[in-house]
Amino acid sequence: MKVRLIKLLSGCAILCATCLTSSSTRAQEAGGMPEMSANGQMGKAVAPARVYGDLYKLVEGEIISAAEAMPADKYDFAPPASAGDFKGVRTFGGQVQHLISANYGFFAAFGAKPPMTRAQVATLKTREQLVQALKDSFTWVDQQVATITPENAFVTISKDEPFNTRAGAATFCLAHANDHYGQMVEYLRMNGIIPPASVRK
Repeated sequence: MKVRLIKLLSGCAILCATCLTSSSTRAQEAGGMPEMSANGQMGKAVAPARVYGDLYKLVEGEIISAAEAMPADKYDFAPPASAGDFKGVRTFGGQVQHLISANYGFFAAFGAKPPMTRAQVATLKTREQLVQALKDSFTWVDQQVATITPENAFVTISKDEPFNTRAGAATFCLAHANDHYGQMVEYLRMNGIIPPASVRK
């Protein structure tokens, strides 16, 4: 049931983000709409890079703060057998490592060479190494997202459907990041740590 729910939520995230970007593109092609007013009424089209950029800032802030919240001696934590059937699941550090590789992998088709290969990411072990590499990977993601335009958002850039366009890759990576953030949150709470993004101000 939990797996089905995660897949459903991921699918909804992909659909929503894709629709937002598609609507933005169509509006710009039609000449745009009136300027956004101070009271939040309907405004002109927003560039895809801005839409995705804002979404990624939210997600990366949550993920990085979660990675920093887990103590170094808990980076090898994985749910114990007593908690259920968790055999073979990634450790907390493994979740971070996987996110780094995914960030580079999903955006590699944009044309820029990722700063690290999958093999290099696999050599990262310590909390310090992983947190810094995670931050670096999101900095690189931000740079790639900034290149998405109404003209190139839905142009095919690879054969890997359904994320074979810039919009598709960016959307799927966003859903994927949220999926693993949810797992990181669970690991933090199992260790008595409240995720920073969940702390009431």
